[in-house]
Amino acid sequence: MAQGGFSKLPNGTVVVALNLPSPATSEGSVRFLVHAQNRARALTRLRNLGLRAVYLRGNAAPPTPDEITAVLHHPDGLIWRTAPVAGVTGGPERVQELWHPIRALLRRPAPQP
Repeated sequence: MAQGGFSKLPNGTVVVALNLPSPATSEGSVRFLVHAQNRARALTRLRNLGLRAVYLRGNAAPPTPDEITAVLHHPDGLIWRTAPVAGVTGGPERVQELWHPIRALLRRPAPQP
């Protein structure tokens, strides 16, 4: 099941954060952030992209203030990155991944000649 949460902003909109299993590997997950008018519309935006079985139950992992700022400053209002693994601490050699627009995840690879 997806872990996630939401934060309601002063203007009435919400930012929804969801951790979903990574399609590339059996371990790890991808964290999605969606800015929308309400929680239902945020989940609908993800479902329209092909993530059909996305539900938000509870508020166990709401977006952090840094995540809210990141999604509010993105023109699409929908970004993602790999979620950090719980319990793993990174040293100076481990750089935190930047946020990606949803187009980068949905982009199809170029055909091979």
